[in-house]
Amino acid sequence: MARYFMELAYNGKNFHGWQVQPNAITVQEVLDDCMSKILGENIHVVGCGRTDTGVHASYFVAHFESEKEAIDEALFCHKLNRFLSKDIVIYSLSRVDDDTHSRFSAISRTYEYRLVTVKNPFLQDLAYQSHTDLDFEAMNKAAGLLFNYKDFTSFSKLHTDVKTNNCKIAEAQWELKNDCWIFTIKADRFLRNMVRAIVGTLLAIGRGKMTLEEFCGVIEAKNRGKAGTSAPAQALFLVDVSYPDDLFKRKL
Repeated sequence: MARYFMELAYNGKNFHGWQVQPNAITVQEVLDDCMSKILGENIHVVGCGRTDTGVHASYFVAHFESEKEAIDEALFCHKLNRFLSKDIVIYSLSRVDDDTHSRFSAISRTYEYRLVTVKNPFLQDLAYQSHTDLDFEAMNKAAGLLFNYKDFTSFSKLHTDVKTNNCKIAEAQWELKNDCWIFTIKADRFLRNMVRAIVGTLLAIGRGKMTLEEFCGVIEAKNRGKAGTSAPAQALFLVDVSYPDDLFKRKL
């Protein structure tokens, strides 16, 4: 068996997230089905993480194993892109060592949450519109406080099967780019629903409904019920996944 990495992207609007689940269309299920038909064998694709229903990935990495020791990258990507719906695109295929894992070999992941303060018909499905004024300076001060913590239980979906809720955040900030406010957050790992819960709580800061001291209290409480409502999914993008340089070199 040979192991391969794929680089891809997808619009999550029409999917119930990445991971296969009963009675719902997911990105993983679609890829498994299409690739199994193209390669003529049973293929199971393993993703670098799990995105929730409606969440997008402008950059995503997955791996799979095949009985074929050599696959023509250009031909494979061409066939798969023609076979897949317009919601998914495959960028590249690379042969990797058998112990290289798209999820466990990753050293960091980066998400972006996109927010607009005025109506924009071209971003309505890809950004969240706030109908109230926001104090982005205060929101950035709160984002900076995230670096002081490692246990983010308060921002995690309940009843998950992870062994720890500790994460090391390397970047967290709001920036205005082309009339769109973008919250970029980078960490070694993320909990289920973590980014949307953080954004929802930062929005409470921006609307003057929570102080910086109260924000710290939310984190320290280690209680999801203390945090803000999760921000809508359609504005969240996984934008980067990093690996050791000698393990997997991106071709984009």
